Amino acid sequence: MSRKALNPEFQDQLDRLAALPDDQINTTDIPEASAEAWQHARRPGLYRPIKKPVTLRLDADIVSWFKEHAHDRGYQTEINRVLRRYVAESEARA
Repeated sequence: MSRKALNPEFQDQLDRLAALPDDQINTTDIPEASAEAWQHARRPGLYRPIKKPVTLRLDADIVSWFKEHAHDRGYQTEINRVLRRYVAESEARA
């Protein structure tokens, strides 16, 4: 997934803000959040699809490529991610 570059002026503004120490950032226009404001807050449930073990025969060069390019994730996780994106894009076209 590619990200759209920010407007250079806006990026400069964000960079300057990120460089400021917290005590120098003016937050007077932001109301304090009271304990009451957060009492009903809930963390959203994370979508964790059920994994189904399958036996799948793939070309050796495809498996090698995924193993080399998976980096931090396992190659099977990366194959799943690519397939999921393909399915989502196919459904969007339909």
